[in-house]
Amino acid sequence: MPAYHSIFLQDQDVPVIGNFPVLPLRTRTRGPAYALPPLPPNVSELDVPPDSESYDCIDEILSLFRANVLFRNFEINGPADRMLIYGILFVSECLSKVRPTMSAREAEKALINVSLEQFAIPGDVSFPLNQAYEPPRDRQDAETLRQYISQVRQEIAIRLHARLYAGGVGPSKWWLSFAKRKFMGKSL
Repeated sequence: MPAYHSIFLQDQDVPVIGNFPVLPLRTRTRGPAYALPPLPPNVSELDVPPDSESYDCIDEILSLFRANVLFRNFEINGPADRMLIYGILFVSECLSKVRPTMSAREAEKALINVSLEQFAIPGDVSFPLNQAYEPPRDRQDAETLRQYISQVRQEIAIRLHARLYAGGVGPSKWWLSFAKRKFMGKSL
């Protein structure tokens, strides 16, 4: 069975920095991403349909995480797959910071802290996937990419927390069971 690829591969007019896409996001976090419209009142943030105009790459990352994290290889078919790979690696990192005994507030702080930590971007020596990502062409592109990835990381942390504590009591054991998995044998 092959890994699941991004549905955003078909979007041809997405700006890229290096070969990392700057996809639109449904977010309230400041950054360079184009903001998608908010969800309609009758749609749960935990279950946004892929055909919705508010469906974004973060929804896709979180919905495909559990299926794709099991793969050691992933064929990249375009820039949107690079976003999917980065997002899955970041979700894995987030899950490794949450403990089964953490309260919702403690987990929220841990996830926000990991999203705000210093991180490497493509082209940095410490970036784990430099063989699959091109570096930004100049400093301005590098700064824009850093801001965009920071925005993505913060949004993933917020939405992952909502899924981990959907029941309100303790983190989801089902999500935490994937905490030790390493997608493609890598970590951020």
